[in-house]
Amino acid sequence: MSSSTSTLKFTLLPILLAVNFALTACQNSSSPADTEVKERTDVTTDASNSVVSEDANPMSTATADASMTPEQQMIDNLSKYRWSLVTANDGTNQPLTSLTTIKDQVTLNFNKNQGQATISYSVGCNTMSAAYQLQGSQLSTEDSMSTKMSCGDLNAAENRLNDLMEGDSQLDLVDGDTPMLTQVTSDSITLVWQGRMTAQAKYNSKGETVFWAVDSATKPCVNNSAQACLQVKSVTYDEQGVKTSESAWTEFAGDIDGYQHDGNHNEVLRLQRYKLDGKKDSADVTDEDHAYVLDTIIETTATK
Repeated sequence: MSSSTSTLKFTLLPILLAVNFALTACQNSSSPADTEVKERTDVTTDASNSVVSEDANPMSTATADASMTPEQQMIDNLSKYRWSLVTANDGTNQPLTSLTTIKDQVTLNFNKNQGQATISYSVGCNTMSAAYQLQGSQLSTEDSMSTKMSCGDLNAAENRLNDLMEGDSQLDLVDGDTPMLTQVTSDSITLVWQGRMTAQAKYNSKGETVFWAVDSATKPCVNNSAQACLQVKSVTYDEQGVKTSESAWTEFAGDIDGYQHDGNHNEVLRLQRYKLDGKKDSADVTDEDHAYVLDTIIETTATK
C-alpha cells in the first residue's frame, strides 16, 4: 500500500505536554473530552492491549457530604459534568437562533481549581472563563477572560453567549442519569443544558496522560479473529515536544472513549488513562483495570 502523507501538527506541542488545561481555539468541540480540565502526569512508555468500556462504571450521583453547605454540594455536582446546550429561549419563548443553530458545540463547564470556582464556556472557538460565586441558587460571575482568536461566523454567537454568562442568573439543577441544568439570566433568557459526566468524576481517579500512535489499518485480534483490533504503540516526547522514543506495535482490543477510527489516517493521540475505582497501585494492575478517554489528536497523516 502506497502512502501520500500530509502531516498536521500542533505548533504548541510542548505546551500540550506540560499544561493541565488546554484551550481549543476555532474548532468544533465535538469530542466529549476537548474542553475538560486535564490532569498533568508523566508520559507512559507502555502501549496497552485492552480497555474497560463506559458501561463498566455507569453514571451515578455520589451521596452528598453532610458537612457541606447546600452551595458547596451544588458546586460539587455542577463540576462533575460537562454541559452542552439543549435550548436557548428569550422571555417570549422564542429561540435564540444564533446559539440554537450551533447548540451541539455550545458548552459550559464548572471548574474547581486550587479552591477557586470558575466557569468556562465556548461556542467552539475561543474559550471564555470567569470566577463565580453561588448564593443559594443564584450564580454570580465576575468579568470574563478569553483567548483572542477571530471566530468568523461564530463571532456573533460567541459575543451573545458571553453577554448571557456575565452577571447574575438563577440555576435549577436536576441530577440523575440525565442531568439537566436550567439557567435563567437577569434579562429572562432561559438556557437549558444537559450534563455528561467528566471522565475524572466517572472513574473516580486522576487521569494519566499517555500518547499513542494508531495505525490506519486494523488487524484481526489474536484472541478473537472475528474482531478487528487497533494497532497502537506508545510515544514519548521531551519537554520541547520532540519525539524521543516509540514502543513496538501491539494490538488494542477495546474502545477509546471519544475516538472514532476511520481507517484512512495514521494518528497520534493524547489520551487520559483512568484507573478504575477500587484498583490499587501494584504490579498486578493490568490494562483491564484502566479506561481510556481521548484528549486530542495531535498528529494525523492521510493514507491511500
